Amino acid sequence: MHAQPGVRTCPDAPAEVETGLGTDERRPLPTTSFRSRRSTLSGGQRETWERLWPRLGLSLGSHAGDREPLDTGAWFGRRAPVVLEIGCGSGTSTLAMAADEPGVDVIAVEVYRRGLAQLLSAIDREGVRNIRLIHGNAVDVLAHLIAPASLTGVRVFFPDPWPKARHHKRRFLQTGTIGLIADRLLPGGVLHAATDHPGYAEHIGDVGDAEPRLRRAEPGDRLPISVARPTTKYETKAQEAGSAVTEFIWLRHSDHE
Repeated sequence: MHAQPGVRTCPDAPAEVETGLGTDERRPLPTTSFRSRRSTLSGGQRETWERLWPRLGLSLGSHAGDREPLDTGAWFGRRAPVVLEIGCGSGTSTLAMAADEPGVDVIAVEVYRRGLAQLLSAIDREGVRNIRLIHGNAVDVLAHLIAPASLTGVRVFFPDPWPKARHHKRRFLQTGTIGLIADRLLPGGVLHAATDHPGYAEHIGDVGDAEPRLRRAEPGDRLPISVARPTTKYETKAQEAGSAVTEFIWLRHSDHE
């Protein structure tokens, strides 16, 4: 057991459609392969979607490059630290961490519409007000909707490891996206990642440590956001199957470092 849905599966794209950005040859971005998946919503989920999505959600279509960066202050109705969670799945961690930090605004990105609908229903049920949702490819979101040096944190929990060697180029966390994340983080901002796949863990550690704008968090560092994750049902199953979870926390160098 290795990956929650969230980084590769898009219900609105045909099978084997590949998208990606490669404008900087020094920092190639991953080619993300999307596979079709049914995303039928229940009656209650559909009602909640139709009622709340216009206010809390954003669908990123094929014209991502034509959009201006998000005005998060206008979207949330306040100015607060912003965290981007990539591949939120059904939003269990998203909801719990946002509820624990009401002073932090969380943007959850997911390509799987039903997962977003589950999170939207939970937001409605629990009355959590500091979450917004984006339906789309995380690379496009980072490249086009997020301004440089605007995020206090980025979370990537259990991305698809693409275990076969010929598919490694599809992994989300690699040199190009790590560099893009570092560019979008404020000085002192946090990249928090977790995986239960040992090969991907080694890869993530290597590419994260190679990014010159990031350094590993150390004991005694004062972090601007919480890094306490709830243990989800998915993670419990992974642990029961013998998969150890590896956690990474990097900080964006401050200007004076």
